[in-house]
Amino acid sequence: MEDVFTLANKNFHSRLIVGTGKYKNFLETANAVKASGAEMVTVAVRRVNIINKDQPLLMDFLNPKLITYLPNTAGCFTSEEALRTLRLAREIGDWKLVKLEVLADKKTLYPNMIETIKSTEVLVKEGFEVMVYCTDDPIIAKKLEDVGACAIMPLGAPIGSGLGIQNKINISLIKEQSSVPVIVDAGVGTASDATIAMELGCDAVLINTAIAEAKNPILMAESMKHAVIAGRKAFKAGRMQKRKYGSASSPKEDLIQ
Repeated sequence: MEDVFTLANKNFHSRLIVGTGKYKNFLETANAVKASGAEMVTVAVRRVNIINKDQPLLMDFLNPKLITYLPNTAGCFTSEEALRTLRLAREIGDWKLVKLEVLADKKTLYPNMIETIKSTEVLVKEGFEVMVYCTDDPIIAKKLEDVGACAIMPLGAPIGSGLGIQNKINISLIKEQSSVPVIVDAGVGTASDATIAMELGCDAVLINTAIAEAKNPILMAESMKHAVIAGRKAFKAGRMQKRKYGSASSPKEDLIQ
């Protein structure tokens, strides 16, 4: 059967979401997105040009009618900044599905969860469908779902670190308790990290830096595509039971004498 990923009542065939920042230019961005097979891209409203028609526009390279744009609040450190940014995005492109992130400091880029929860409540009341970047704390994740987040996006590791998923137990707990999609966001460094996220049962993975800063971004984008597919298939297949001791792969009965 077809394995679709449903988010805010819209179906996606790809479980890989990619960012549009840090590339050399919009052409490289578009080529990486194509290689990744992604059907959704995040757009940092404060950093990526989607307004100034005198400069290259992202929309000229990635048609918003063919790929879902996900405006995000990258670079926002207060609730007020984040709210203003997403309200602007709605005015520009009538975008209601958004990614919220409110950062605590410039060194760790960890989310400020007090400001994040407050912002989520306001945006949901204003009719936004809010995907929320958060810590890998199951209690906080549950709170975000309770106030109306349409997707929970726990970090695997700090943004742009490439360290991979540092706390698989917490990610598993968040997925186990959530009735909305869980998407690993931040920390993926290479294809195996994306596969692990999917093997944990996550619904999708969001990747930017690992692709954009690779020596060959297009090839890395393609590898992430296959990594996500492999991880998802492994999860659906159901892995073998772990054992403390060895177990012969051949039957013990009817041995040749």
